[in-house]
Amino acid sequence: MITIRKSSDRGHLNHGWLDTYHTFSFGHYHDPTHVHFRSLRVINEDIVAPGRGFGRHPHNNMEILTWVLSGELAHTDSLGHQRSLKPGEMQRMSAGTGIEHSEFNGSKTDPVRLLQIWMMPGTDDTPPAYDQREFPAEGRRNRLQLVASSSGSDGSMTLGQDARVYVADVEPGQAVTLPIEPRRSVWVQVAKGAVALNGQALGQGDGAGVKDETALTITGTDAAQVLVFDLA
Repeated sequence: MITIRKSSDRGHLNHGWLDTYHTFSFGHYHDPTHVHFRSLRVINEDIVAPGRGFGRHPHNNMEILTWVLSGELAHTDSLGHQRSLKPGEMQRMSAGTGIEHSEFNGSKTDPVRLLQIWMMPGTDDTPPAYDQREFPAEGRRNRLQLVASSSGSDGSMTLGQDARVYVADVEPGQAVTLPIEPRRSVWVQVAKGAVALNGQALGQGDGAGVKDETALTITGTDAAQVLVFDLA
């Protein structure tokens, strides 16, 4: 069963400096029918204005992934990290017992567009941790590139949750296929372009929850980038 969450149905708030779309309930946006999907709690598409950003603020007991789609984001945190996050790099924070961070768009002219993803951890109150890695584009061209997993396999970052997170850049007419193990579910989020998911059309910003399927085939109908979450 595939349940589509259209981009236009997401929560939307424009704060001036931040234009943000919420796939699931977040902040002032509450939708009791879309609170989470398995352990996947947040997918926010954020557009941050030049010279603006998220001031220092705390999190705990959440696995947080950030994937920049365009622009560049400056990161600092209470663990002492100061990094710049660019397209093709995944940032992972395991908030655990507590972490504070800030994210800032240092450009004077260009916005930053990003996906911020939260996953509920498998175990609470673990030590906080940070990781950031570049995943070269050739590794995801018409294939599913594993970027985060509970095992840290295939060069992926380690997640404190039974999940596998993939990114794929799918060209028009090309396809990638994900076998789905029994009792697992999958969320597909279209970051760019358009695809057909087992024949069903998805455009930019659309998502889909997948249950009780044995495999997914994602076919590019336009040059597309998708994030795929394989969840226990």
